[in-house]
Amino acid sequence: MRILADLPDEDIAWLDSYAAEQGKSRAAVIRDAVTAYRSKHRDWLEQGFGLWTRYGQGADGAEYEAEIRKAWDTGDLS
Repeated sequence: MRILADLPDEDIAWLDSYAAEQGKSRAAVIRDAVTAYRSKHRDWLEQGFGLWTRYGQGADGAEYEAEIRKAWDTGDLS
């Protein structure tokens, strides 16, 4: 899909210069910028999705909590 975007002349000049340095088209640089922006601005639900599996080792929630609490009781928080 194509879009039309109004940018100040100095931004267009910078974009053209940067694109030439990178050996890319202006459109490719803009696509890269949008991709980078989106990866840094995901919503909180998307960012948190799957964290339990990654950091909870796929354990049952109650079992994982019990293991963590054992460390609290002994003072061994390593």
